[in-house]
Amino acid sequence: MRLVLAILFLVIFFIATLPLMLVEFILSKTNRHAMAASSQKIVRFGFRILLLIAGVKRTVIGTENIPVNEPVLYVSNHRSYFDIPVAYLSLPTLTGFMAKKEINRVPFLRVWMRFIQCLFLDRNDIRQGMQTILKGIEQIKAGYSIFISPEGTRNHGEDMLPFKEGSFKMAEKTGCAIVPVAISNSDEIFEKHMPKIKRAHVVLEFCRPIYPDNLDKEERKRIGVYVQGIIREALNRHKAIYEKS
Repeated sequence: MRLVLAILFLVIFFIATLPLMLVEFILSKTNRHAMAASSQKIVRFGFRILLLIAGVKRTVIGTENIPVNEPVLYVSNHRSYFDIPVAYLSLPTLTGFMAKKEINRVPFLRVWMRFIQCLFLDRNDIRQGMQTILKGIEQIKAGYSIFISPEGTRNHGEDMLPFKEGSFKMAEKTGCAIVPVAISNSDEIFEKHMPKIKRAHVVLEFCRPIYPDNLDKEERKRIGVYVQGIIREALNRHKAIYEKS
């Protein structure tokens, strides 16, 4: 039943926001930052209703760790389609997501994703992937944060998949902070019992920011492993929170 309601809501949302798409398109021609900010509010509204329909309870930890006066690179583990809605409601900065290129084929969704400055990555084309990373660098320089999941795909194992080091070039080339993000139990919403959507308690934690220039040579060389270790520690702390609910 929740799945049907979620699909119905998304259809209504995309139809109802068609006029707003035109407004945002016009605004983008004069003030791209204003367009991204207003689009982010609209998308957040949609995500908030979607999570309400799904029965998702969120516990958010560490928002005080997010630098609010500068763009950052959010780096997260990835367990569910619901990771983005859960995280996006808590981001204080203008933020676009790094998504797989297949999502760029979805009508209406791709338009809103472009409005909030999302990037689409071809994981099978190294050259195109590098171009996407370069676009991300330019976006960070322009004041937009980027949210990435360096595992490259959703993972439901006990531990995370290895982080792809190339994703961290955006922070290394811009000097922006890396904010590790740990998301726990989100696959209990959908992935563990597809096609049903069930109530779940999701824990999200923003860990302390990391500035690549402050790391020693060895840590910078294996920055993916370093950041993943921080996320792993946070995930281990979360079990005591969501298992109580």
